[in-house]
Amino acid sequence: MMRRGWPASCAVALIMAVLAAPSAAGAPQGPALVSGKPPSRPVPSEAPDGADDPVDAQGASGVAVAVSAAALPPIDGPAPPFAPAVINRDERGRATIRAVRLERPMRVDGRLDEEFYGIVPPITDFIQQIPNEGAPSTEPTEVWVFYDDENLYIAVRCSDSHPERIVANERRRDNGAIFAGGDNFTIVLDTFYDRRNGFFFQTNPVGAIRDQAVVSGQQLESWNTVWDVKADRFANGWAAEIVIPFKSVRYRRSGPQIWGINLRRIIKWKNEFATLTPVSASFGTGAMYQLGLAATLVGLETPAQSMNLEMKPYGLSSVTTDRTAPAPSRNDVTSTAGFDFKYGLTRSLIADVTVNTDFAQVEEDLQQVNLTRFSLFFPEKRDFFLEGQGIFGFGSRRLDNDAGAQDVPILFFSRRIGLSNGQSVPIIAGARLTGKAGPFDVGLLNIQTADDLSAGATATNFSAMRIKRDVLRRSSIGIIATERLASAGGGDSNLALGADASLRVSDDVTVHGYYARTSTAERDGDGASYRGRFDYAADRYGVALEHLMVGDLFNPALGFVRRDGFRRSTATARFSPRLRQSRYIRKLTGQGTVDYVTADHAATVENRSVDGSFGIEFHNGDQAALRYGREYELLPSGFAVAPGVTVPAGGYVSHDLGASYSRAQQRKLSGQLSVSGGTFYEGTKYTATYSGRLGLVPRFSVEPAVSLNWVTLPYADFRAQVFSARLSITPTTRLAVSSLLQFIGTAHTLSSSLRLRWEYIPGSELFVVYSDGRDTSRARPELVNRALAVKVTRLVRF
Repeated sequence: MMRRGWPASCAVALIMAVLAAPSAAGAPQGPALVSGKPPSRPVPSEAPDGADDPVDAQGASGVAVAVSAAALPPIDGPAPPFAPAVINRDERGRATIRAVRLERPMRVDGRLDEEFYGIVPPITDFIQQIPNEGAPSTEPTEVWVFYDDENLYIAVRCSDSHPERIVANERRRDNGAIFAGGDNFTIVLDTFYDRRNGFFFQTNPVGAIRDQAVVSGQQLESWNTVWDVKADRFANGWAAEIVIPFKSVRYRRSGPQIWGINLRRIIKWKNEFATLTPVSASFGTGAMYQLGLAATLVGLETPAQSMNLEMKPYGLSSVTTDRTAPAPSRNDVTSTAGFDFKYGLTRSLIADVTVNTDFAQVEEDLQQVNLTRFSLFFPEKRDFFLEGQGIFGFGSRRLDNDAGAQDVPILFFSRRIGLSNGQSVPIIAGARLTGKAGPFDVGLLNIQTADDLSAGATATNFSAMRIKRDVLRRSSIGIIATERLASAGGGDSNLALGADASLRVSDDVTVHGYYARTSTAERDGDGASYRGRFDYAADRYGVALEHLMVGDLFNPALGFVRRDGFRRSTATARFSPRLRQSRYIRKLTGQGTVDYVTADHAATVENRSVDGSFGIEFHNGDQAALRYGREYELLPSGFAVAPGVTVPAGGYVSHDLGASYSRAQQRKLSGQLSVSGGTFYEGTKYTATYSGRLGLVPRFSVEPAVSLNWVTLPYADFRAQVFSARLSITPTTRLAVSSLLQFIGTAHTLSSSLRLRWEYIPGSELFVVYSDGRDTSRARPELVNRALAVKVTRLVRF
């Protein structure tokens, strides 16, 4: 049994004291601290011609002359280019590019008509990743990187031999259709030059904004920061100018910098991906997250350390009606206020405090059909918990609905905080520390919630600690601790500890593993879980082997466990040739998977399945697939598959055959249609689903979704239906109105919402949100609950 009574926050304090000790003593940081002497590599310098040019003489000279070599990490790539050159490549195609300093701020309008575009040569010669890996891009792309005392500027000119075929059908912020649905340009900045983590910025020909964080090669889609972009069309293509304030990203320290940088252009009418440096086609759409293959950015100098303080107060007023509460309410008016506070202890270590936190602006979850005995996963959407979320990732399990790893536990799942029985629980205050301290990624969190009788929640304290260390070139090891302490009684107190490793053996080979234990008050024994996984993921072939164990007492109270008390062994093999000579088909994929699941403490087989699939990827982006699966499942006890319908315990064999077709998102009407049918618990189940998008113009789209299930069992027949439709109107990239309508047939519920989001200045927002829920079991849908909320936030930076 693990020792109790020592919160994760106490362990955190000790670890942070150790990490902070060298700097507290005044010792130098960076590579020189390890070697005891500065690196011996030379720092090139050359003054540019023409001191009267609008390009600062010192900043345009590559790495600044006054830079101490000891302060910078060694360059992993070609030597820096000498002015006036802005790029230098080696024989492997790797690149080092140079940022150029501007004397005055850039006028960001997307036109690229300033004088310095004629003085500074562009970065060119992009290389295809897809379809012809390693070949020159078929369309010219020109990029410039500039900076001044406050901002980084990146400009791109995308020429096209057929500009009438340029696709731009999305303006909503952070919408994946920016990438999947049209032409776009993407930047990833590896500001710590650790070849693992970065900040992702993406835009398209209408100036849409999409940003993400990259953590250990995985994307964190909901990360947001303050930046801006303006795009414009010209006769032979499109162009964009991007401005990223230095305050919006984290980096090691002020002064001269060496960063990693990934650049990619997608030409959608050709379905061509072109990058600055060579990238294997095997990485597919995730190539931008492979920062070990990124170029190197030199010549950049960030401003001196400022106060690095942000405050974001909010005010909220709402009117609610709830007829299901123990004390039904009607048009109750409430008002509240709170704030988020962010302070940079260093440029790379950020402290956050939230007081009286509220999430009234968060969009409701999309409903799902569940015909299994396991819980569904719904991703986090609340802003405070999203920033820095990737640091708390454990065991190489993505923090989204990772279809390939649904049974892998998540040790820290922030939706366990501030939510109970589907209702919000008041958060009194919380604090978080995230960032980098030398080679360590650090994440610390402590949240206090209040009592809420209507949600059945008592006041509770939540703590989490995550420390991860970079090892080798692109590998890491780490530990995690989470604790839940109930203020009353302590019967719900829970502690979880774990250690994990992720080893990147080569570009195609990775090995992951973890071991974790939990301890819960008033439960005998400790719960354990471990996982080992081997992945070989080349473009033409792929193999994956995995063993996962989750004990029946494994219960991380701050995590998500879909299933416990089992051992699972999985093997997958894939063959995916590219057809170089076909006019229509780009790639074929055949894959087979064998899954074998037994009970944790017995040899009893709980699941045994064999799945095979065959897929076709077309040059235009469409995809077609066929799938067949055979599974044996042992139900240790009966479960309710639908209201009033219970599947009895016993062993069942099922067969399932399915087909799907996906129409690429650059089309005005896109989406995926899938059908399947087979045996289901000694009966039959037939399923048809469609989710798509109708985008007539970039400012307007409709996204319908339908899931229909017809189930026939020996003892009951039923249908499970979910219908939804989302309407989006986006007058500008900073103003959006969306409406979501959802109907669940088996639950007889109809919900609707209307949400206005206006970012009236970067980082400051106005939300107006209306939602209601109705009971459709009667002839006329009856109102169950209703709410109208108005929330205003204001970002203040010091």
